[in-house]
Amino acid sequence: MFVGHYSVAFAVKTERNRIPLWVLFVAVQLLDFLWAPCVLLGIEKVRIVPGITATSPLDLYYMPYTHSLIGALIWSAAGFVVYKLVRGAQVSNSAALLVGIAIFSHWLLDLIVHRPDLAIYDDTMKVGFGLWNYRGVEFVVEIALLALGIVLYLKRNSSVARKTSTIIFGMVLILIQAYNTFGGKRPLSSDRAVAITALIFYTLFAAIAFFLQRVRRSDS
Repeated sequence: MFVGHYSVAFAVKTERNRIPLWVLFVAVQLLDFLWAPCVLLGIEKVRIVPGITATSPLDLYYMPYTHSLIGALIWSAAGFVVYKLVRGAQVSNSAALLVGIAIFSHWLLDLIVHRPDLAIYDDTMKVGFGLWNYRGVEFVVEIALLALGIVLYLKRNSSVARKTSTIIFGMVLILIQAYNTFGGKRPLSSDRAVAITALIFYTLFAAIAFFLQRVRRSDS
């Protein structure tokens, strides 16, 4: 799962909970934000195996700290606590809980597309429904999720400028996903390249989400 993760960020964001969109963008990809430095430091492992699935050449054979079920639950709880502490009295328990849920949504969506490489705990009892083996279906699922999240987000915003910016960003995300799925590009050459590329894209998308929210709320 790639851009489909952001459906949760768009869907969860409301004026009532006051969670910044960029925070939700980081939350839904937090497990990968943590995974990338773990790979760079040799704590977790990935290798390039072209053809291992129809969609992704990544053999994610060891990632117990970020992508096990227990690990994901721990990071989700940590996200709840950290967001509550950082925002203090400005944030409700329900808003902090939504941040934790956004973090955990990453594991649930990964479960749909990954081959059985997501451990329940440590490096054992690995699960994954394997939708990455069905390229066209997986692409449709990703885009449908993203579109649904964006539609829910747009319904809560009256600003034409913000709506336009969000739609353009959504189209860019769809094009990136299309290239990632069907582009026929050469796979990245090393685990380090995979990790660095992930960090660059996830940081860039969070930065764009930050600027999206700064687009004025009304056109008056």
